[in-house]
Amino acid sequence: MALSLAIDGLDAGYGAVKALRGVSMRVETGETVALLGTNGNGKSTLIKCIMGLVRPTRGSVTLSIDGKTHDLTKLSPEAIVDLGVALVPEGRRLFPKLTVVENLMLGAFRKAARNAIQRNLSMAFETFPVLKERRSQLAGTMSGGQQQMLAIARALMSSPRLLLVDEPSVGLSPLLVSQTITKIGELKQSFGLTVLMAEQNFNQAIRIADRGYIIVHGEIAVSAASVDELKANDIVKRLYLGGVA
Repeated sequence: MALSLAIDGLDAGYGAVKALRGVSMRVETGETVALLGTNGNGKSTLIKCIMGLVRPTRGSVTLSIDGKTHDLTKLSPEAIVDLGVALVPEGRRLFPKLTVVENLMLGAFRKAARNAIQRNLSMAFETFPVLKERRSQLAGTMSGGQQQMLAIARALMSSPRLLLVDEPSVGLSPLLVSQTITKIGELKQSFGLTVLMAEQNFNQAIRIADRGYIIVHGEIAVSAASVDELKANDIVKRLYLGGVA
């Protein structure tokens, strides 16, 4: 069940605004990789490029699954989802006037996930018991933390192999941020996922990450092979750890 995501020399933007410049990075089977950076530095744009929601102007995004390589820049978002890539978007993007269960069922639209609906639903409810309690509640009436749980569970309903999580801490209290990040780490183990998480909360992200990248002004400023290497980097000390580089 080998999987490898490779991004090479990626440029992307919005009209005249260039959001990414020459970005290269890798995510390998079973890893949790943190893409770190403050707001406006290109994290979400990179995630959208992987999902086919933004088309790069240069470079490549390829996903290798069990020996077969797919060029994601030439595929639609639906085709990318069909490969086993799931996104937990920034801001959650739930359907507020649908119930918890209805939102979850929309996550199971991928053909490969339809035979596993009951298993995945059981796992979602086991992982997030509050969703089972509130299964008939409209998503728009739930708290921010509960909505984030639902967004994660909806992604899991597609039986993904690669999970992209975009800014899971946005709009949550410090306690809920910690609980959400912890849960993502647990899900990686229980579902056997490969995870790429874009996050600005450095200290929370590195709790579950195997390694990480720092993106600054649309460019990869730091590429670290481990969390210890990340913490020892001068740029990281200056930006996140209060040190003097």
